[in-house]
Amino acid sequence: MYEIKVREEFSGAHNLRNYKGKCEELHGHNWKIEVAVTSGTLDKKGMVMDFNDLKKFLRNIISSFDHKYLNDLAYFKKENPTSENIARFIQESLSRSIKKKKIKVSVWETDNSCASYEK
Repeated sequence: MYEIKVREEFSGAHNLRNYKGKCEELHGHNWKIEVAVTSGTLDKKGMVMDFNDLKKFLRNIISSFDHKYLNDLAYFKKENPTSENIARFIQESLSRSIKKKKIKVSVWETDNSCASYEK
C-alpha cells in the first residue's frame, strides 16, 4: 500500500453538549488536521494523488471552520462538535472528491490529544 499525508490548521471555538466538565464551556483550539490517503496502486504519474490537489480539497473544507464557533455550523447543530465528529465530517467531505482510495483524517485539538476517522 502507498500512503500520502498532508497537514493543515484552523482556529475555532466550540463547546461540548451533554458533557460535564471544562469542555462544556465555550473554548477554542488551534486544530491540526492530518489527512492520509492510501491506495494499492499509483496513477500514471506514479502518485497516489497530487499533494496539491489533496491540500486544495482539505483547505476548501476547513476554510468554513476557521475562526468560527463550530456549534453554529449546520452539521454541528445536530452532531456534537467533538474531534471525532470533526474528523468524520472532513473524511466524508473528502471522499466525495477522492474516489476509490482509503482516507484517514486525524484531528488534533492539542499537541497530545487526537481523534481519527477512516473509511
